[in-house]
Amino acid sequence: MNQEQLIVTLCLAGIILGLAATRIRPVFLFSSAISLLYLLDMISLGDALKHYTNEALATLVLLIMLVLAIEKTQLFARLGQRVLSGSYRQALLKLGLTAGLVSSVSNNTAVVASFMSTVKNQSQLPPSRLLIPLSYASIWGGTLTLVGTSTNLVLNGLVIENGLPALSMFDFTAIGMPIFVGCMALLLLIAPRVLPSRGVDSSESKTYFLEAKVQSDSPLIGKSLLDNGFRNLVDLFLVEIIRDQHIISPVSPEEIIEAGDLLIFAGDIENIQTLNQFKGLTIFDDDPGNLSRNLSEVVVSHNATITGRPLREVNFRAMFDAAVVAVRRGDQRLAGGLGKIKLQSGDSLVLATGHDFHSRHNLPRNFIVLGGVNTREHLPALTEYTIIASFIAVIALSALAILPLFKGLLIMLGGLIISKLLSVNEIRRHFPFELIIVIGAALGFAQAMQDSGVASLLADLILSAPGAQGAYPALIACFVLTLLLTEMVTNNAAAVLVFPIALSMASQYQSDPMPFIMAVAFGASASFISPHGYQTNLMVYSAGNYQLLDYLKTGLPISLLYSIIALITIPMVYPFYP
Repeated sequence: MNQEQLIVTLCLAGIILGLAATRIRPVFLFSSAISLLYLLDMISLGDALKHYTNEALATLVLLIMLVLAIEKTQLFARLGQRVLSGSYRQALLKLGLTAGLVSSVSNNTAVVASFMSTVKNQSQLPPSRLLIPLSYASIWGGTLTLVGTSTNLVLNGLVIENGLPALSMFDFTAIGMPIFVGCMALLLLIAPRVLPSRGVDSSESKTYFLEAKVQSDSPLIGKSLLDNGFRNLVDLFLVEIIRDQHIISPVSPEEIIEAGDLLIFAGDIENIQTLNQFKGLTIFDDDPGNLSRNLSEVVVSHNATITGRPLREVNFRAMFDAAVVAVRRGDQRLAGGLGKIKLQSGDSLVLATGHDFHSRHNLPRNFIVLGGVNTREHLPALTEYTIIASFIAVIALSALAILPLFKGLLIMLGGLIISKLLSVNEIRRHFPFELIIVIGAALGFAQAMQDSGVASLLADLILSAPGAQGAYPALIACFVLTLLLTEMVTNNAAAVLVFPIALSMASQYQSDPMPFIMAVAFGASASFISPHGYQTNLMVYSAGNYQLLDYLKTGLPISLLYSIIALITIPMVYPFYP
């Protein structure tokens, strides 16, 4: 191993360890790696920047922009209302098929966010029985087409950069459809047995944690909890008092309230307004009078800039025109005061929001807004149908090779701007600057792995393992490596890092690269056993009040079947030696 290969290998190890074991954001890891290679004269400035003009990356950005218009329609809300009827298995089947098929041509994050609201608001079935299946189905649906998941588009960019024929719209479908059907059938079989049933009416299913501080002039001071009426709250429970850095828990009804006490409540967020009756309380960093207005529920995004920081250090008013009211993290009991909690991706927050909240440029980067203030415009029915029909037409024209996808999306985006269905301000607020930097830098690093020979060295190392010789064992190794990295880091990062290794494997066996490309594509979408490997899994984590064990029990058999079907169908659809 020469010096250049050693440096690239160390950068690769740093990226993987940073993504898997720290909260350093991918944008810093990948951009730092590519910057280091440039400073050491291992790549030229032109080579470092050329990947930002990648057609697949530009196409992904256009798709993200167009989804803003699709989200303004009532399509997802109408579909959600129609599918949640009948028995549990019937509702599960209809929800899975609908979410999966819609996700095949749309952003699955938007699909899950929209259907989540419908699932949470219906009273027939517990959300905990539906939300993990909703996430899984959206992942399977994303594997059906080129535009179903950002990973497929990123891989297409790598394919084009390596001089291979571009992937077409339905190159993934013959593999993705058996996976979709098989995994959906297995989910219908195991979901009633393994998914928890936490009813929508139970306080446990809606439990948030909130903190109230007793002001120095509060009339509550000097009286017991019982005398102050804290034992009469509906679906809210005082779990601990923090006094002079000491935690009092459990709390006796005779405990006397003192000035400066931090009261930690747990319970149903819908009854938070009952705290208005107590004078001299400040709800975390907000006036209790705001509890009756503009409450929004958000989930902290996987690429949020506020993760890893104590809640007290994040100036929500300045950053988002909002104040934190309550916090929830899956099924975990949050203790020690909300101000000391370090935010994690997947945390659910309830915010009291100001008028400027939804116009903040950093909002989409940090949060997925689930409910509260109605942020969507209600478009006329004809306009909605026009938007949806136009999008379907663009996809169809691309699939028929009549109009390139990028041109079709660009024409549609121009039409939406001219017709004022999308504004320039909206596009600017939601423009995925960080995603562009991450993918562009990741594409450059993948190229450096190939040019330096590190990809070939890693391929040799993997293939030297007992039983790994031969094109099919190499394909299995490529798939499993991508799957493991996806669960440890993120799907796009896993795909980009394994792609050059996959090409080296194909080259060593003089195989058609297509089966190895598909192994990377489907391995990168095989995230089912953890809430952290895929954004939709993270979105439903707190909303369904799930435990990590829920993902393991449901996702492990799904992951095994998904892998078996993929590894059987990939070489059947794309032979090693056509």
